Amino acid sequence: MSTLLLYVAAGLCEIAGCFAAWAWLRLDRSPLWLIPGAVALGLFALLLTRVEAEGAGRAYAAYGGVYVALSLAWLWLVEGRVPDRWDCVGAGMCLAGAGLILWGPRAA
Repeated sequence: MSTLLLYVAAGLCEIAGCFAAWAWLRLDRSPLWLIPGAVALGLFALLLTRVEAEGAGRAYAAYGGVYVALSLAWLWLVEGRVPDRWDCVGAGMCLAGAGLILWGPRAA
């Protein structure tokens, strides 16, 4: 599976898992929401370990940029709130940073 696809899948699992807790605590949903939320968070962790990177810290740092962009997509597509231009500019900067962290030239 490609790095970008792994990051997107991991991000969707993390956001969905965290949203399950949000729904329970902030939207007065049943605590049963925590069961699929826990499964989603476990899958998130498993997917993130599959990313090809020189170290866990680098994989996690680069993932942060993808997470920011996916969170704003979630805001728009699931919560129905359109990100503003500053959200989009910030997400673009995060993605650029993630790309540098993951694929930037390294000294041999």
